[in-house]
Amino acid sequence: MFFFRNLGINNKTIKELRKNQGFTAKELAIKLKVDSKVIKMIDNKKLKDVPEPLKTKISPVLRGDILNKIPWL
Repeated sequence: MFFFRNLGINNKTIKELRKNQGFTAKELAIKLKVDSKVIKMIDNKKLKDVPEPLKTKISPVLRGDILNKIPWL
């Protein structure tokens, strides 16, 4: 079932996904513990075109999985 969850997200740009979650490039870089230059470099790429080590770090944040860890929900 998780296949259908990622179907639409892979064809969107990092910038679009980042804006949908309400993150700036700097905030996303802080969450991922990478330099903000890296985020700005991949901002115009689609998620499926991002190199694999970074893709595994960035996809849960951009999908909104981080919201599942909020204690009051």
